[in-house]
Amino acid sequence: MPSLARPHTRGARHVRSIVIVVLIALGLLWLADRLWPLPMPGNDLARVVLAEDGTPLWRFADADGVWRYPVSPEQVSPLYLQALLTYEDRWFYQHPGVNPMAMVRAAWLNLRAGRVVSGGSTLSMQVARLLDPHDRTFTGKLRQLWRTLQLEWHLSKREILQLYLNRAPFGGTLQGVAAASWAYLGKSPQHLTHAEAALLAVLPQAPSRLRPDRHPARAQHARDKVLERLGEYQAWPAQVLKEAAEEPLLLAPRQEPALAPLLARRLNSPDSPTLIHTTLDASLQRRLEDLLLGWRARLPERTSAAILVVEAQSMAVRAYLGSVDMADERRFGHVDMVRALRSPGSTLKPFLYGLALDDGLIHSESLLQDVPRRYGDYRPGNFSMGFSGPVSASSALALSLNLPAVQLLEAYGPKRFAGQLRMAGVPLALPPLAEPNLSLILGGAGSRLEDLVGGYAALARGGNSARVRLQPQDPLLERRLMSAGAAWIVRRILSGQARPDRDAHAELVQRPQLAWKTGTSYGFRDAWSIGVGPRYLIGVWIGRPDGTPVPGQFGLASAAPLMLQVHDLLSNRDSQRGIRLPVERVPASVGVAAICWPLGQPMSRQDPNCRRQRFAWTLDGTTPPTLQAADQPLGLGLHETVWTDTQGLRVDSSCPGATSHDIALWPAPLEPWLPKVERRAARLPGIDPLCPPQVPASAPPLAIVGVRAGDHLRRPATSSEVLQVQVSALGGGGRRWWFLNGQPVGQSDGQQNLSVRFDHAGQFELSALDESGETARVAFQVND
Repeated sequence: MPSLARPHTRGARHVRSIVIVVLIALGLLWLADRLWPLPMPGNDLARVVLAEDGTPLWRFADADGVWRYPVSPEQVSPLYLQALLTYEDRWFYQHPGVNPMAMVRAAWLNLRAGRVVSGGSTLSMQVARLLDPHDRTFTGKLRQLWRTLQLEWHLSKREILQLYLNRAPFGGTLQGVAAASWAYLGKSPQHLTHAEAALLAVLPQAPSRLRPDRHPARAQHARDKVLERLGEYQAWPAQVLKEAAEEPLLLAPRQEPALAPLLARRLNSPDSPTLIHTTLDASLQRRLEDLLLGWRARLPERTSAAILVVEAQSMAVRAYLGSVDMADERRFGHVDMVRALRSPGSTLKPFLYGLALDDGLIHSESLLQDVPRRYGDYRPGNFSMGFSGPVSASSALALSLNLPAVQLLEAYGPKRFAGQLRMAGVPLALPPLAEPNLSLILGGAGSRLEDLVGGYAALARGGNSARVRLQPQDPLLERRLMSAGAAWIVRRILSGQARPDRDAHAELVQRPQLAWKTGTSYGFRDAWSIGVGPRYLIGVWIGRPDGTPVPGQFGLASAAPLMLQVHDLLSNRDSQRGIRLPVERVPASVGVAAICWPLGQPMSRQDPNCRRQRFAWTLDGTTPPTLQAADQPLGLGLHETVWTDTQGLRVDSSCPGATSHDIALWPAPLEPWLPKVERRAARLPGIDPLCPPQVPASAPPLAIVGVRAGDHLRRPATSSEVLQVQVSALGGGGRRWWFLNGQPVGQSDGQQNLSVRFDHAGQFELSALDESGETARVAFQVND
């Protein structure tokens, strides 16, 4: 029995020894793996900014100047993977990282040829060398084998293949098949032809010697060798290989990604991913950058420009140009003017008119006053330096008149206006401790181009403003700015369709219209033009980033032509692509009403108080009355009740046979701009001397119109004539006598105008005296 147990015991000891040796070896391998871990690539700061379709826009190289475009095996053409694996490593998915048969075959071929004619490296071994470079010695080869085993131990075959796709050298500063495909072929690695796939498969063997942009003959010869190998293994049909071999080596012009640099810089942060996706349209971005470079010669010295194109439906930014040229230091090209704070000029006016429509202050043809006014030390004026007198709300907005906008903001409230814009995502920047005031509507605050474009989105999105989206993952954030009806009316006005009576079927018009608004900041520092087209929002800014004035540069002359050219480009692209434009629907809240000036109310044209009939767009069937200015002279309202006798003369209400009449009168400040038949003196009947009306205690006092206390008058710079001012007097009664600095200058009857000449500069006091002895005075200054 003992003799039978000894061999069994010896066998068990032998097995146990083998197990111990294996465990020790595994332990040593585990320890070595911990002591010399696999040098996996980390976040090496090489990043690529991509357009929506994956086109590289800009690249940020790593510390060695290398740029990569990371891809997965699923994002690469199957043709390339077939060519790569067939030529480099047919047994990639079967071997454990090292292919003994391939190494023996390579050694035999090299010995027989007396030189290196074949390598036995697998793709896993090549990846190991890319991750941990080594010299071509025996110890270096052992080191490569060790790294290869670590790769196979820690990673799957797919992960190893992905490392090769993203780290293989392709010449110069290019690493990875995607970077090479875009740089050499100008296309995505997903769309390679058979010949292109074979070319890219062979380049990493000798990336410098086979660079196709420098050595096209060598590259084509190497490509053909790959095609021959694919033929040997019958990887591709013979006819396909024949056609691929006949295909010439055609390369796209070598061009590194260089689009939207300021957006790329904006999105690149320490925690950004290696691929930074944007919503940009690469072809549109390229065309607009070329267009803007062409405009550089038309811009004054040191002047820059910015363009923002946003798709209204999704609010995705399709083109982002923050400056003319980022490399142009003289034009401050490094400053991103898309998000720089600048004075918005008149670009805020559409928001005010829309809010006023919703608030019931106006309809589209409400009577506003384009007359000189003064608010303390603030004296606004029009860009044209003139005044129009009575204007409609639609005309005031379309012509960008300043005084009606200030009148409207005074009625709406500047603080309320600024608050509404802030809640809608269009914040206005004010100096420290400053509060919103009437200068807001003329650009007396700071705003950004991207915020303004987001606000104008309300005109295309049923009244909802929205934040622009730079990346696909950005949420669509929208807020209510105005009602859909108000947005529709404002858009109609800005597109030149403000008058319903000029288009009997205006609601059926489906022709694509561009609604647009210009703006110019104080001192010609900023020129703006913002357009709302059928599909796109377009924002353009032109000026000097350092804030220096550029005389003669204003929105209509500088920014509008560029914006219109961008709009034409977008329209042509949509037409060529057969894109159907959205049909604009009229909101149910919008209607049409025939109203009459000066009251602004619906009435029959035969009514004597209907002095001018107009057709207006209205909201919810409401027609607000004419908006009075806050400084309207007391007692000079829009209605006056008079009593007349049978002859039509004005009498006292107690006179026999007196009948009352309501007479509509124009706002008093408009008197100098009205024809004589429309002025108060002509509209009111004459007085019957036999029974004159009693003057009420609240009769309007005498007031001078045409010049205001504290005004600074100046002769236009382009005129050599003596300054003349038309003045008249309201209130009081009878004849007026006029005095300038105490010296008589003329007399007038009732509210008749008087022309006063000023042939020198200085301080003046103009006074008027009526028949009852009442006087009115205004002090002002005339400058050279």
